[in-house]
Amino acid sequence: MRNDTSNKVVATLDAGGTNFVFGAMIDGKPIGDTLTLPSSAHDLELCLNTLIRGFEQIFNSLEQRPIAISFAFPGPADYRNGIIGGYLPNFPSFRDGVALGPMLEEHFNVPVFINNDADLFAYGEAAGGALPRINRRLEEYGSTKRYRNLLGYTFGTGFGFGFVMDGKLNLGDNSCVETFCLPHRDMPQYIVEDGVSIRAVKRVYRELSGDERELEPRDIFLIAEGAADGDTKAAAESFATLGRVAGDAMATAVTLMDGIIVIGGGLSGASKYFMPALMAELNSKIETMSGDRINRVQMRAYNLNDEAEFKEFAGSTSRKTKVYGSDKEVDYNLEKRIGVTLSDIGASQAVALGAYLYAIDNYTK
Repeated sequence: MRNDTSNKVVATLDAGGTNFVFGAMIDGKPIGDTLTLPSSAHDLELCLNTLIRGFEQIFNSLEQRPIAISFAFPGPADYRNGIIGGYLPNFPSFRDGVALGPMLEEHFNVPVFINNDADLFAYGEAAGGALPRINRRLEEYGSTKRYRNLLGYTFGTGFGFGFVMDGKLNLGDNSCVETFCLPHRDMPQYIVEDGVSIRAVKRVYRELSGDERELEPRDIFLIAEGAADGDTKAAAESFATLGRVAGDAMATAVTLMDGIIVIGGGLSGASKYFMPALMAELNSKIETMSGDRINRVQMRAYNLNDEAEFKEFAGSTSRKTKVYGSDKEVDYNLEKRIGVTLSDIGASQAVALGAYLYAIDNYTK
């Protein structure tokens, strides 16, 4: 059961390799002004001093003292203990391990919660984004089905993943619920993130088109749209390839976790080019050694951003079946279903909401 969120302030941080953006939230909404400071990620002492200085300014600017600090940090970590370390391309000075949470707790005398950004994205979407939106729409269509589980993916610099089951964020035993290191669909010797990321779109377009310009996904999207010079077909295919590779990884994950899939992040704006391939992969077939062809995912996947598909998703496939030994009948649902949707609140807002609610849920006086 969630703790009461009313009138509780939590200090927040958007931690990027270039800038730190400090802020605060109350009742799940931003309050006051944000503060942006250079992260100085190359210099550990300067970076840590910047974190303290930024939160001090936020604390001092608020009429009500925050009960906690909560934020996402990019990269691997021992999140439960607040220790950041490992392979951190954007924060090279943290690679040997930094007790960031304990340091901030010591200085501010409030609990500090640090989590992976994709985990908090999933948590925010489950609490105030895709999951309640889908369940509201199911109710509007007259469906009695409600979904409780959510798999959240971010498409951007990397291929982020988080999972919420029955309203609870699943952090695993090692704070390591990840799918970025699953095998790449077409090149299984490589990780799937090399096929679902900004660098993947750039690489595939360059390979297909022979265009050696330094283009970003936004440029490649405009080429696919015919709004910029370049190979239109190769541009569209670079996003479709991302969709197939992502769909393959999602098929593995949703087979184990069974829930709604929500996609956010910078690359989600190109969904018109990657979603058809992604959905085809989720609904593809696989063979048994005896020659039978069965569904790769045992639930049928629907694109919930397509109104016609949502209507079908919400429709009934139940029939009556008799109870042996009696004259009673019960409903039997003929088709198991999942849905894939894009974030409509945006990854940044979902992460912030997830960070706030995680602090509220875990806060004890």
